Amino acid sequence: MRTGRQLLSFLLPGALIGLALIAASLHPGAATLLASFSPYFPYAMVLVALLLGWRFDRSRLVFATVIIALGGGLLPYFGQRPDATARIVEDAVITLLPLNLALIALLKERGIFSWHGLLRWGFILAQPLGIALLIYQQQYYWLGIFDTPLLPIDALDQLDLRQPALLALLIALGISLYQAIRLQNPIEHGLFWSVLLCGYALIFVDAEALRLALLGGALLILIITVIELSYSMAYHDELTGLPGRRALNHALLKLGGRYTIAMLDVDHFKKFNDTYGHDIGDEVLKMVAIKMGKVSGGGKAFRYGGEEFSVVFPGKSLRDALPHLEQIREAIASAAFTVRSNQRPRQKPQQVKHRSSETVQITISIGAAERGEAARDPQAVIKAADKALYRAKKAGRNRVAA
Repeated sequence: MRTGRQLLSFLLPGALIGLALIAASLHPGAATLLASFSPYFPYAMVLVALLLGWRFDRSRLVFATVIIALGGGLLPYFGQRPDATARIVEDAVITLLPLNLALIALLKERGIFSWHGLLRWGFILAQPLGIALLIYQQQYYWLGIFDTPLLPIDALDQLDLRQPALLALLIALGISLYQAIRLQNPIEHGLFWSVLLCGYALIFVDAEALRLALLGGALLILIITVIELSYSMAYHDELTGLPGRRALNHALLKLGGRYTIAMLDVDHFKKFNDTYGHDIGDEVLKMVAIKMGKVSGGGKAFRYGGEEFSVVFPGKSLRDALPHLEQIREAIASAAFTVRSNQRPRQKPQQVKHRSSETVQITISIGAAERGEAARDPQAVIKAADKALYRAKKAGRNRVAA
């Protein structure tokens, strides 16, 4: 289930937009229609991306936008020149642009105008300035690196594919794909599909208007992923990955005439935190959240706050929901949680002189209530479930009360 969600998150919306634009570019009629958007669409995407990046303080979106905008702007500007400058600039752009996007995928958010941000601005702007200086000084030997065959492959020569650009694209795709798989983050997913679409536009598309439209599509992917990430941060709990309190309130608005709500609390959590520390406490909450995320019976788990969680069963009576809540309680109580000592050496010793960890039992108490005459709205049902939770704790904890 989780792997399926991760795959869907990786494919949407980046793959849908990117592959659809590539397919459209291969159809003559669709390509003509797509190219007709180039006078406005790419510039609008640059403006929107910069505004979103500034407003949400997403420096990587800003830098990726500047990189794509620089590359997309330099190509038509120098493409009109009759000398070798046009070819040199094109070779440099199609080689460096994917590599720069791959570098963005490796970097962390450090601010747009912080010291880290200023260094990144300097690195990005130094590249076109350096190429311009080499052209002005007629240092074509160094500029020829962007058009130097790396392997004697006749097929690539016949297709007029510059090997450095193709190698740069493969490296960029590998780096961005690795980051997307490792971090499972909408931004990383979007960067991979943006690299793919930019590489295709720069290497395999010659028509200037169509190329600009595809670069605008790469920015559209990044814009949507930033919005998606902002939504996820607003509605999901960062520590546990479960939907948070805001998502719960939104879900409560959509409930019908029958539903059951359960409130869950980790037993003796404060004492556990005082004994083992907040870092270990966070690991406990993550473990509990993983078990709760597998709740059956149509229930959906939320982090309510602190060590308290909630499960909503739309369309279920209390009697229907209780067996599934009991399954959650048993799954958590039977799971062995290992507390590892912070005194353990960083490297594993050849001989273990003493145990550096201990196994403890984590339990939860659950209170559940359904909508009825005494509790006719979600907030009243939550209060009733809270009272049932209090009864479960008073009766000895590690049990379900209704």
